[in-house]
Amino acid sequence: MSYETRVGTTFPLMCPHCEKPTLAAVTSEAAGGGEIDPPYLLELARCGTCRDPFLMIEEDWGEGWDGEPVVVWPKQQRPLSFNVPEALRREHEEARQCFSSKAYTATAVMVRRTLEGVCLDQGMASSGGRSKPLFKMLEQMKDEGKIDGQLFEWAQELRVLGNQGAHFTGTSVSREDAADGLALAEALLDYLYVFSAQFIAFKARRAKAKEGGQDSSSE
Repeated sequence: MSYETRVGTTFPLMCPHCEKPTLAAVTSEAAGGGEIDPPYLLELARCGTCRDPFLMIEEDWGEGWDGEPVVVWPKQQRPLSFNVPEALRREHEEARQCFSSKAYTATAVMVRRTLEGVCLDQGMASSGGRSKPLFKMLEQMKDEGKIDGQLFEWAQELRVLGNQGAHFTGTSVSREDAADGLALAEALLDYLYVFSAQFIAFKARRAKAKEGGQDSSSE
C-alpha cells in the first residue's frame, strides 16, 4: 500500500496526558485496512509540551488521509449516545471542553446548564412555557417518577455545584468536583435517555413474547 507519510508532521490538538493545547509530532506510523474497511493510518505521536507519547488514527475515504487524527490511546471519554437529544449533547460536550481546558468553574456552570436543559426537555416548564427555578423542576421530576431518590439527590448536588460556579463566592470549583459533576451528569443523561428507553423496549419485547406463549417465567 502506497501512501503519503505523516512522519514529521505536526497536528494541533489537546494532549490526552497534560490536557494542554499542543503541537503533536508524528514519530512513526503503520498503515492497514483497504479491503473491507477503509484504509487507516496509525500514528505514534509525541506531545510538544509534556513529551508523553500517544496513539492516533486517520482514515482515507477516497480523498487521502482525512487530516483529522483521533486519539485512540490513552482512552478518551466515550461519546454520549445519540438517544440523548442533540442540544443536551452539545451542552455536555462544552462542559467536557471546559474541563479539558482546566476551566473547572466553567465546567460546573455548563453541567448546571445541561441539568436545566434536561428538565425543560422532560416537560418541567411552567404552564406558560417559562422556566421554573431549577430545584422546583427537579422536585417535579422526582414527583412524576422520572428520577428516583438517589438520582434526585445527585441532581440536587449538581445544581448546588453549578450555583457555586455561577456566583462569585471567592471559592473556585476544584478539579475533583468538576470531574464528579461531569460523571454524574453523564449518568443522569444515560438513565433518562438510554437505559429507560432500553428498559421500555425490553418490557415491550417480553410482553409480546408472553402473548405468543414464549414466556417461561412460570416454569
